[in-house]
Amino acid sequence: MERTEQQYRAAIGKCKELFLRKAQDYGTSWSVLRLPSVTDQLYIKAKRIRTLEETGENRVGESIESEYIGLINYSVIALILLEREAEGRDPFEPLALPADELAAQYDAAVQQAWETLLRKNHDYGEAWREMRMASYTDLILMKLLRIQQIEANEGRTQVSEGVASGYIDILNYAAFALIRMGE
Repeated sequence: MERTEQQYRAAIGKCKELFLRKAQDYGTSWSVLRLPSVTDQLYIKAKRIRTLEETGENRVGESIESEYIGLINYSVIALILLEREAEGRDPFEPLALPADELAAQYDAAVQQAWETLLRKNHDYGEAWREMRMASYTDLILMKLLRIQQIEANEGRTQVSEGVASGYIDILNYAAFALIRMGE
């Protein structure tokens, strides 16, 4: 598990660095997005990964790795927006945060995902290391379709955990993919 933690922290560190560098360029312009828009952005990225996996042809030039990084960072954005919503903050008010506070919110979202990973790894072992790369993409797409359905139901669920757990799972599957790509 120590190896997994090192690899996970390294993958997330790369994502966080890019996230914070983009925040220097764009601020937190993403904070005006509604959650369904974030879900759609995640869907676009996952769909592109699947297309590249199936066709082997890349006309845009951005790598699959960069799309997995985007999946992680947009999942973090979703978790930050969910937290903001839970706090009752005005969704129309753009979020203006100093870099250190934004980094802390990023870390808090990742910590939720890490704790979920620890619980699941306890029960499943590290089965994710034996999965095919394409399975990560398929599972991410499935999670996104579930989130879209929950959004269509206006957040009402009967037996599911809700959208936060979906975003956390997407973050972790994308981290697994980055780890595996680096091996």
